Amino acid sequence: METTQQYVMILLKILGTLGLLIFGMRMMSTALQKMAGPQLRHVLGRMTNNRFMGMLTGAGVTCAVQSSSATTVMTVSFVSAGLLTLGQAISVIMGANIGTTLTAWIMSLGYNVDLTNVVFPAFLVGILLIYHKRHRYKGDFLFGIAFMFFSLVLLSNAGKELDLEHNEAVMSFFSSFDTSSHFTILIFLAIGTVITCIVQSSAAVMAITILLCSTGVLPIYLGIALVMGENIGTTATANLAALGANNEARRAALAHLLFNVFGVIWITLVFYPFVDVVCRLVGYDPTAAGQHQRLPVVLAMFHTCFNVTNTALLIGFIPQMEKVVRWMLPDKKNDKDEPFKLLYIKANLIQTPEIAVMQAQKETALYGKRVQELFGLVRDMLNEHNSDKIEEIYQQIEHEEDLTDEVEISIARFLEQVSDGHLSDESKMKVRQMLREIGEIESIGDSCYRLARTIQRRNSQGRDFLDTQQQHLNQMIALCDNALNQMNMVLEKPLESQDLQMAYHYENQINALRDQLRAENAKAVDERQYDYALGTAYSDLIGELEKLGDYVINVVEARFGQM
Repeated sequence: METTQQYVMILLKILGTLGLLIFGMRMMSTALQKMAGPQLRHVLGRMTNNRFMGMLTGAGVTCAVQSSSATTVMTVSFVSAGLLTLGQAISVIMGANIGTTLTAWIMSLGYNVDLTNVVFPAFLVGILLIYHKRHRYKGDFLFGIAFMFFSLVLLSNAGKELDLEHNEAVMSFFSSFDTSSHFTILIFLAIGTVITCIVQSSAAVMAITILLCSTGVLPIYLGIALVMGENIGTTATANLAALGANNEARRAALAHLLFNVFGVIWITLVFYPFVDVVCRLVGYDPTAAGQHQRLPVVLAMFHTCFNVTNTALLIGFIPQMEKVVRWMLPDKKNDKDEPFKLLYIKANLIQTPEIAVMQAQKETALYGKRVQELFGLVRDMLNEHNSDKIEEIYQQIEHEEDLTDEVEISIARFLEQVSDGHLSDESKMKVRQMLREIGEIESIGDSCYRLARTIQRRNSQGRDFLDTQQQHLNQMIALCDNALNQMNMVLEKPLESQDLQMAYHYENQINALRDQLRAENAKAVDERQYDYALGTAYSDLIGELEKLGDYVINVVEARFGQM
């Protein structure tokens, strides 16, 4: 009874230590992402078509943030936002698989070296930095890495307390498996996959694998089979994150799964020779007894050799992988029937707030283009003379304007979620700018609806504008369209290449034409060239077009930071 209670307490200690390990790694990863947020955006956002550079970038970023899941979710987010192509994303994901091998080496170090003397000073320095606002992320990073190493020390001690190598029941259970059978390897591979999918942390499963191997309970072949399963299970995070994203993002996540599954398939075919080669590299003899202290290094070496070899085999076949995932996830035929569906941002893809800001900027730029298309319907409605056709366009404008309201709310909610994270001062300013931008863009949509309603009222009265009125209105519409073009260029392209004065130029032209046309309209009504009702509708359209121009310049000023 006492022995059972002892085992229960040790088991609880191990589970708690695993929780501490996951928390430490997540804290360290999050802190690094926040410290390097803008740099990560620039590194990944400026990725070229060079697959080798993409692979190296993926490996470097993963080594930095110590989480392949974080890198792959960021990459999927970039694909969703149109910042990376599918081919570029695949190369980054391949690199992430190599970068994540550093975690296994860190864990093997934690098992073989007593880091207690380093951990406690790290906690002290970390807490001092956390209370220093300017360096709080560095403090979070130190706390995270200290927690991670401390948990490894605790896990190693718990393994020694269990003393499983002298537990006949446990030893006989694991020794009952035939390590020379591929069927046994597949069973443990499946176990590693399922556990990693459930825990959502390959690091935690790797830690348990190292614990079991280092105590001499788990044979190296079965431990390596668990590691292979972890490689497949870790893809679940990105695939779950991509469920609500667009097709390209889902394809990137699927490519990650296929890449790892292919690697596991070929390594299974050459499993025993490959493992023997790895063992020889670190001087380990699987047939010799009393070497289980070296098993953490064997596991880390296998993890590295497997991922590096798999990447070397597949990096030349990225175009073919693209074709496969496009075939498995074809484009939806009805995508074009949903012009106002958000394309670049999904709440479930928020991983790093700094990156989410980029996604929101892309969606805002698309919002501007869609509202300009709505303005194009107003122009078509004004120049249409068929009463039924005018009514049809009016109904379309009414529907599209309702959708612009929904888009504004969706982007605003996304930005609110982003604001809940820790942002740099630059990104906080961008969020404020975008909130104003989308508000002004929505006002442009409202203005389009008011223009359409005025045209519809004129149509219901059976009245047409005179040729000169129609010509002047089209002249005003052309200026507004030019202003919208300039606005969308400012929203879409880097500010360094934009000229604020060009937007003011169009605004001044619109104001000048409004003053001219209003004066001419008052004179024409006085001279009985047309009646007051038609003159009022004409004046209302001119005034609304000028307001639309004001909303456009407000968007441009917000983008340039002139709040």
